[in-house]
Amino acid sequence: MSLSILLNGARGRMGRAVSTAAGELGLRIGAAVDVGDNPAPGIGACDVIIDFSTPAATPALLRLAVKHRKPIVIGTTGHTAAEKRRLLPLAARIPCVWAGNFSVGVNLLFHLTRQAAHILDANYDAELIEMHHRFKKDAPSGTAARLLEIILKERRLTSAALRHGRKGITGERSPREVGIHSLRGGDVVGDHTVIFAALGERLELVHKASDRAIFARGALRAAQWIVAQPPGVYDMQDVLGLKD
Repeated sequence: MSLSILLNGARGRMGRAVSTAAGELGLRIGAAVDVGDNPAPGIGACDVIIDFSTPAATPALLRLAVKHRKPIVIGTTGHTAAEKRRLLPLAARIPCVWAGNFSVGVNLLFHLTRQAAHILDANYDAELIEMHHRFKKDAPSGTAARLLEIILKERRLTSAALRHGRKGITGERSPREVGIHSLRGGDVVGDHTVIFAALGERLELVHKASDRAIFARGALRAAQWIVAQPPGVYDMQDVLGLKD
């Protein structure tokens, strides 16, 4: 399917990757905009919007998409939970894929993590380690945040159970906590390890990304999928048919 795409965040690392992947797939970037640019002039001729920019840009871009009834794919990360809650009703007025990670492999990791967290009880301590390049601005990553949401939901815990590192914490580990550890350095594209550790055995689910092209191709796959969907907020589990 040939699409004309409005790409927001075109000069960023992910924006450049999307532009390259679109050319390889025969898709057209009809308008390429970035911080300080006005996306409005290019939106009329586009079929779908792909956004890899900054959290601050999301509200205005969503309002523009709703005004022109354009489907949107949001890959920007770093929104707070409160910000996302405020924006979801607006996003639901149009077809929208909102995901923290567009890799097919990572979305399979989400699926497997859900199964493991459901099957393995509190005797299996849940910990998550993520590592990204030194330039990444948000921590934990959007992918790690989604993995944590899955674990908390399956274990019927709230965000109060999260332990971001353990500096200053004394005493034994509680079975009702979930550890998250964010590492930053070099040019690491994205590594995520989910650990379920019991007395006597340990299960590790690992995904390592070495090329941003995997995220770009996934975002373009989402863009091709979302243009045929009714209004609502979807994620890559929907795009890939992994929902139970």
